[in-house]
Amino acid sequence: MDTIQKALEKHQQKFQEEYSDTLKQEGDASDQQRDPFDNTTEGDPSIKKTTYKEIEISFDHLALQGYILPNEDRSLIKEQFRQIKRPLLNKAFGREDEQIKNGNLIMVTSSSPAEGKTFNAINLALSIALERDRNVVLVDADVINPSLNQALSVTTDVGLLDYLNNEVNDVADILYKTNIENLNIIPAGTAHHLTNELLASDSMSNLMSEMASRYSDRVIILDAPPLLHTTEAPILATLAGQIVMVVKEGVTKQQTVKDALSLLDPSMNIGLVLNKSRQKQDGNYYGYYGT
Repeated sequence: MDTIQKALEKHQQKFQEEYSDTLKQEGDASDQQRDPFDNTTEGDPSIKKTTYKEIEISFDHLALQGYILPNEDRSLIKEQFRQIKRPLLNKAFGREDEQIKNGNLIMVTSSSPAEGKTFNAINLALSIALERDRNVVLVDADVINPSLNQALSVTTDVGLLDYLNNEVNDVADILYKTNIENLNIIPAGTAHHLTNELLASDSMSNLMSEMASRYSDRVIILDAPPLLHTTEAPILATLAGQIVMVVKEGVTKQQTVKDALSLLDPSMNIGLVLNKSRQKQDGNYYGYYGT
């Protein structure tokens, strides 16, 4: 082997050693700045990934409860929520002139209990999770009367209130990865007598801001309390970019809807979903309130 060849090999060996050191340093930095909401597994295998809690959602249970099934070809409920989600996604990720601030932070509520807000929040999350380029975090923000776990037939331990009350310090501890691709859940957590103050805290505002802004593909859906029955819902509304209000046909009175809407800033992007509609199209109706 001539001198030139030996010199080239020596130089290549030195380069590889320096490159390996650089990768290790970058991996260490990534460990320190890891994002608890990043579920991706791509990248250098030497980089430590966050260990998430995982829950399995039964597809049989989804079918029995009338929810969207991620693996089914077509269904009426799937088509309905395709129509509902499209204007929401346009305002979050559409043309620049369509986008609104915090458009990817969507609060689902109603004027009164038992109007179907959790049913609609879950289906909206399932529908958006089917998008190829979207990641959904479904948050049970109805902390006084949480129903997300029961609705999905899953069991969790800590959740949102535990984080806001400093019982847990890492957001990754309250973020549950599901067996449905692109769908993550944050449960309500342990009941607390200061729910109003916790939801109005800087910790809540910072958490929502972090979730909404960290990644451009993320959608956060808040299953919020009814507007007329708690003081928590109007607080959450100030954090959201879009509001979806569920109205149960034949049950929710027009004045009740007006009273609920009066608690919100009319300049907000507020959409109405007509739930359990008996109209000829046999589907949910979605439309905007105000301007």
